[in-house]
Amino acid sequence: MRKFKNLLMVVLICSSATIFAQTKLSGKVVDESNQPLPGASVVITGTQTGSSTDFDGNFSFESSTTSGNVLVSFVGYESKTIAFNGTTNFGSVALKPSAESLEEIIITATSFAIDRKTPVAVSTIKADVIENKLGSQEFPEILKSTPGVYATKSGGGFGDGRLTLRGFNSENVAVMINGVPVNDMENGRVYWSNWAGLADVTSAMQVQRGLGASKLAVPSIGGTVNILSKTTDVEKGGNIFTAVGNDGYQKYGATVSTGLLDNGFAATVAASRTQGNGYVDGTEFDGFNYFVNISKQINDNHKLAITSFGAPQRHGQRQNRSLISKYRNAESGNKFNPDWGIKNGQVVHVEDNFYHKSQTSLNHYWTISDKTNLSTALYASWGTGGGGGTAGSNRDLFNVRIGGDDQPMDLDNIVAINRANGTQGLGSEAFLRASRNDHSWFGALSTFKTDFNDNLSFIAGLDLRDYTGKHFREVTDLLGGNYVEDNSNINNPNTALKVGDKFSYYNDGEVGWQGLFTQLEYNTDNLSTFVSAAVSNTSYRRIDYFQYVPGNQETDKYNFTGYSVKGGANYRIDDQHNVFANIGYFEKAAGFDSVFLQFDNDHINEDAENQKIFSTELGYGFRGAEFAANLNVYRTQWNDRTLTEGFQNPDGTFSTANILGVNALHQGIEFDFTYKPSDKLSIIGMLSLGNWEWDNDVEDVNIYDEEQNLIDTVNLYIAGLKVSDAAQTTAALGLDYELMPKTHFTVDFNYFDDLYAQYDPNDRGTQGAPQAWKAPAYSTFDASIRYGFKIGDLDTTLIGRMNNVFNTEYIADALDGAGSVDQTALVWFGFGRTFDVSAKIRF
Repeated sequence: MRKFKNLLMVVLICSSATIFAQTKLSGKVVDESNQPLPGASVVITGTQTGSSTDFDGNFSFESSTTSGNVLVSFVGYESKTIAFNGTTNFGSVALKPSAESLEEIIITATSFAIDRKTPVAVSTIKADVIENKLGSQEFPEILKSTPGVYATKSGGGFGDGRLTLRGFNSENVAVMINGVPVNDMENGRVYWSNWAGLADVTSAMQVQRGLGASKLAVPSIGGTVNILSKTTDVEKGGNIFTAVGNDGYQKYGATVSTGLLDNGFAATVAASRTQGNGYVDGTEFDGFNYFVNISKQINDNHKLAITSFGAPQRHGQRQNRSLISKYRNAESGNKFNPDWGIKNGQVVHVEDNFYHKSQTSLNHYWTISDKTNLSTALYASWGTGGGGGTAGSNRDLFNVRIGGDDQPMDLDNIVAINRANGTQGLGSEAFLRASRNDHSWFGALSTFKTDFNDNLSFIAGLDLRDYTGKHFREVTDLLGGNYVEDNSNINNPNTALKVGDKFSYYNDGEVGWQGLFTQLEYNTDNLSTFVSAAVSNTSYRRIDYFQYVPGNQETDKYNFTGYSVKGGANYRIDDQHNVFANIGYFEKAAGFDSVFLQFDNDHINEDAENQKIFSTELGYGFRGAEFAANLNVYRTQWNDRTLTEGFQNPDGTFSTANILGVNALHQGIEFDFTYKPSDKLSIIGMLSLGNWEWDNDVEDVNIYDEEQNLIDTVNLYIAGLKVSDAAQTTAALGLDYELMPKTHFTVDFNYFDDLYAQYDPNDRGTQGAPQAWKAPAYSTFDASIRYGFKIGDLDTTLIGRMNNVFNTEYIADALDGAGSVDQTALVWFGFGRTFDVSAKIRF
């Protein structure tokens, strides 16, 4: 009996050891060039057990499963299945780019270009690069080392950065977030302050230059920026992080994920706050960011996900450029900002921006069969906010400064004057206002794909959008007065306005969009081709509550048809060499302001010309074991362009020129490379040479003041004038060196030249005007160091960054002045040396 008990105990102990034994699986996921893929998914097939790779592409987890297969996947790459038996270190797992892996719901509404397959010029920035280099910079600046891209901080306010692509500004560059377009439906612009916290949850950011791979009806002109947010993490856990930097910069936040639960549900939530004083005087800021993703794997054929995110914020702005001599003489130098003041001892942001734009999407992915699938995204976006400024019958009062003319506005002086007026029964002579642009936007994107055979695929889709923008001005601060007289509303004339009342203008812009797109793809091992066609209808309607009486406030709905035809081919000569070409022609509906020409319901251009774009591109790629490179040549002809050009008058006020029928030619050469001479050192570089010019003169251009009143009509003699606001020559060189495991040092050099000042329509009314002033060429150095270590079982990363290491002085934006010389140019200087330090702990 004793022997039997002993034998039973031995059996139980052995069984327990077997039951509770843990198999440890580890390795590193990399791409074809041996670069790490952070955020890649590694899951044991048939289970919910798995992990995501860290910043360096490493993964490690334990399982009670002693043998089986792991599935390794990453957005835009072929998945790989690897067998294991017991504890296994897989070493480096290299994934190959492939369109077939793009069944993530977040990107089914548009296309993610695949290296050496999609015949377009493309650059992809992964999450590790964003985390390592961005820091306190503006989100578009992470792309400044990309060919064809010029990104600046504009006036220097939080989120006021801008981006141009091959000389085209944001109105003509499609920006997608998880496949959903975010360009303003009326003017096409992108306001990056609305997405200030998006970098925290971005898994990849891809720039497709030129025609791009987007299947949306009527593509963009300059290219497409495709931002993919993180999906719900496979692994349970999250992180907390904090950062501090120059001029009071502070940021902190956290991300938490449930991981993929046994019932198929998963959720990820992220939130952060950013605040600081701003590098430029009077640009204090405070912003928040939230992100929620909830998904449900219903079965093998259906998956649902809902994603919602936004970034409410408020920040002071520098709207007015100044003469170079003004900065030279200002006490704060290049940080001088004329657009703020002091009231009762407190900073007042006379020019400011406050906005909250949310975006919520419900995505469904349906695997109909092994060869057919359907993806659908329903989305809604609501925006509320606007920008501040000055108003009143005596705006010259805002020119009175506390001390010299480089000091803040003396708002207490205005308060005293307005209070004195109040004792005499008079209203405010000068006050503060906000120009509001609230909107609601609903849309649906649905894409159907079927494979006819192993080589031929058909894609078709629907793109629906409905947008209503509400535009008005409201009183925000009477500056000591009791009211202000206003006569702008014919339905309520001679009104005594209080804070919160509307004045000057109040109208709605309604935009509808219905689009269909189709694409046929033929692929073999070495050849990838496509031909696509799209058609869209854009409708505009205007409702004016101030200039018209009820019953006469709403215009008819005006419809404009656009279409596109494009095609391309990529041929892989061998494992190292490939060539591609694409060509396309499309007509894009004229903009909203080109239909309603004078901010009213009477001057309507029912036959507004479509914008006509013809684009061609050739490219060559080389992929070696250590060296990879791309060379692209492009030419884009844009005719009958509609352009709403805002510019600053010498007195500091702003005007708008509505320009119709202008032609432009954008052409250039781009080269970029990656060189990895060892496992520890990576070198990247690029050179972009552009030649972008206006082709013709334009007659009868209407110019409006800030109150939307027509003040002048001029002719523009701009034929041969260089396209402004973007450096036409750019270059970059960067290196990343692994000092020791999980410790990297990075340095980046950027060079910019042929940056021409934005022309002033008032100075282009006579023939023979000189070329616009060209700002001096400049270069900057950025550096960062990243150190990874453990705190107990927690992975921790410290990153220190410094931008413009040598404190280079440079002009980043300019407006041409009389004679097109440096003495008359109005400019914004770029930032000097800045820094930040961040820490992230993953749990």
